[in-house]
Amino acid sequence: MAKHIFIIGAKCIGQYGGYETFVDKLTEQHSGDTSICYHIVTKLNGDGAMDETRLSGVTKTVRDKEGRVRGFTYHNARVVKLEVPQIGPAQAIAYDVKAFEWCLRYIRTHGLKGAVIYVLACRIGPFFGSLVRRAHRLGARVLVNPDGHEWMRAKWSKPVRRYWKSSERLMVKHADLLVCDSVNIEKYIRTEYAKYSPETTFIAYGADTVPSKLADDAPELTGWFDQHGLEPGGYYMCCGRFVPENSFEIMIREFMLSNTKRSFAVITTENDKLLAELEQKLHFRSDPRIKFVGTVYDSELLKKIREQAYGYFHGHTVGGTNPSLLEALGSTKLDLLIDVGFNREVAEDAALYWTKEQGSLAALIDRADAMSARERELCGEKAKARIREHYNWERIAELYKREWLK
Repeated sequence: MAKHIFIIGAKCIGQYGGYETFVDKLTEQHSGDTSICYHIVTKLNGDGAMDETRLSGVTKTVRDKEGRVRGFTYHNARVVKLEVPQIGPAQAIAYDVKAFEWCLRYIRTHGLKGAVIYVLACRIGPFFGSLVRRAHRLGARVLVNPDGHEWMRAKWSKPVRRYWKSSERLMVKHADLLVCDSVNIEKYIRTEYAKYSPETTFIAYGADTVPSKLADDAPELTGWFDQHGLEPGGYYMCCGRFVPENSFEIMIREFMLSNTKRSFAVITTENDKLLAELEQKLHFRSDPRIKFVGTVYDSELLKKIREQAYGYFHGHTVGGTNPSLLEALGSTKLDLLIDVGFNREVAEDAALYWTKEQGSLAALIDRADAMSARERELCGEKAKARIREHYNWERIAELYKREWLK
């Protein structure tokens, strides 16, 4: 009999977020495994809602009376879309609670034994103890991935940060197991909340080193280059959500200070408010080297763009093992990372590092421009070795399977 695994917290499979990437890859790895049955609860509406049209391989769609898709099958996983009240930032909390309630109803209605509910992020601490007790009465285990330091994210006000910190504490207190995607995060959880003696385990995210299926002259690639005025090897790039803690301001400022003749392709999501703030501070539109190129959701095209880049900037500062970093290490020859513990833990000596200090990244860009082709090749070889040895998806999926089947 298959073990039923319920995952909540990834609002939309196929977006740039770490959890969304994780769910996509994990279910893909287990798509042919009959010992596991996944149920993924996503959002129907609002910010970051599930858009199945961006996925390839969706089957068995279920629609409501209004014709909206409310569920479908993807990688042999059942994906459900729940309508969430639009109440600003609190909708993330409402989504998690509603998703957890849906899992409990499904487990009870179908008489499932030994189910696992896996909660991604620590948003529902005040409600969590009660929800966990209800899950236990149904014979289910509740696992939590604490993510990075959500309470440190610059986008939140001080009262909201206090909520996130309190919520994290309560979820650590009541979870059956904390699955940490970073050694640094696991150490933090065990130290910060030692009084609860939390049960933890470390399972990182994964990536691959398989080259893109696209040829160098593929129309998708050449068309993208032509559209944005780029050419192979003639650009640095970054890829991630357009939020302050991903260091976009520093990367753009330092790139403008550097002497490079190459371009900076910023692949990111929309955030008109932040974009206006950065233009007011930096006047980056006056620098033709800086190109905001929007999003790229075609995974093969994005991988090829990484492969063709001269170098990759990674400015994430508050996460654990970030998927976009792993993907860059698996594809890009030269990676320039902000120097924080999470990034050092992942890349070790396979990357170059910069700090928030003015001039740090600019100098590193100039240094990178002066590197020989062989030096870049060696960096790329080291990076791919890190992925193959420690972050391959097959290994990650097997570790999760062992946890699910306990």
